[in-house]
Amino acid sequence: MPDPALARGPGGAGERALPGFDRAKLPEVTPIPSDTMESLKADLRAALGPKAVLEDELARLSASTDWAHMSPVLEPMLPGGVADVVARPRDAAGIAAAVGAAHRHRVPVTVRGQGTGNYGQGIPLHGGLVIDTSQANRVIGVGDGEITAEAGASFVMMEKAARAKGQELSILPSTVGSTIGGFIAGGSGGTGSIANGAIWDGYLRSLLVVPCTDDATPVEVPFPDNTAMAHAFGVSGVIAEATVELRPARTWTGLFASFPDTASAVAAGEALFDLQPTPRLLSLDEAGIVATYRPVDPAMPADRASVRGIVTVESVPAATVIVERHGGRVDAVRPKGAALIASMSYNHTTYRVRKLRPELTHLQCMGPGLTRRRGEVADLVPESLIHLEGFRTAHGRDWVSMLFLRYDGPDVLYRQMKELADVEVYVDDPHTWVLHHLRLDGVREAARKFDPDGLLNPGKLL
Repeated sequence: MPDPALARGPGGAGERALPGFDRAKLPEVTPIPSDTMESLKADLRAALGPKAVLEDELARLSASTDWAHMSPVLEPMLPGGVADVVARPRDAAGIAAAVGAAHRHRVPVTVRGQGTGNYGQGIPLHGGLVIDTSQANRVIGVGDGEITAEAGASFVMMEKAARAKGQELSILPSTVGSTIGGFIAGGSGGTGSIANGAIWDGYLRSLLVVPCTDDATPVEVPFPDNTAMAHAFGVSGVIAEATVELRPARTWTGLFASFPDTASAVAAGEALFDLQPTPRLLSLDEAGIVATYRPVDPAMPADRASVRGIVTVESVPAATVIVERHGGRVDAVRPKGAALIASMSYNHTTYRVRKLRPELTHLQCMGPGLTRRRGEVADLVPESLIHLEGFRTAHGRDWVSMLFLRYDGPDVLYRQMKELADVEVYVDDPHTWVLHHLRLDGVREAARKFDPDGLLNPGKLL
């Protein structure tokens, strides 16, 4: 999803639309000597056990793949880096041992979680070691307003543990099978962000971070210093454990509403921003997007704009009044509908739309032009479709968007990104493996401290 700072408009948006690098220039890769890799593998087997060190081709390929194939820009140009070896440590100490071994041998390290869909940022462009953290998956403890877990703990496990104590995660990704370390390093927001903002807005209570040094002793990094690890793809330190924010648990239900046109759906959605309690998720699709969803669901008529909310049971009557006041109707209220609604949010929408409309690609956007100047957007990008998510930014609640448009080559796409800024639509380019968000100074400072030799996920931080 786009960096919420893009909502500020001119002054930041233009340089965000294009990453500061030559898209045709691929990173230089120096082959790792075979004796170096054999020594590293021996050290890994000694530290983690032989079953935790994988060398077969299938494991290496699987650990070297992310969602880059979803981008028509990246697919033909992204270098296909493949891990030389994969390590699966079973705890935070094992993660630290693997990082320390890689540093001693000066081998690049790419750390992977699970479930967070990125576009090239998770691919080991320089080969070397991939650390799969999904086996380090313990929930360590639940306190008042916070939960601590190892990097590989899934959100299913964490939410279950939190609810056993009457609490719930303040933010969780749309893919609940994702791991906490992967989400922090690769994500930025999701379910809960309409109320609580992005993961760098107070969600990260504390991180246990492994420096890529010979010592590799984990260091506790408190908020706000740990925001340098958020959405940084592991270049600024390896997350071994995380303590994140909880809120009191609520009883949620899924509300499905539809509208005769996009404008009335937007107006209703913005009124629902102020529903009390705040929805856990609020998504909006133009009718053209709804028509791509399979299987067909009677709660989402294909010829109407769709607004879907994860709302509290007690707020359903008030939500219904808002929907009907704006000319819509509530088509369904489903106590078990939250999972389906989450599966049609954020980048899941990209996956669903492109399955039926592969000629389309997407841009991540913010800005008032998305909803207030929709006709002008359509003039610039014909056949475009808009998916919206409610999100809390520094300026209040607003929409973030996936803008779908016909892909006519990279030159046309990047020209359209620039032109969209003229109608107050600010693009955060998803079609790049290079970090280019607005907090890079902090990321670079942390990288100098935790990765002095530049071995962590090289090729991602210029």
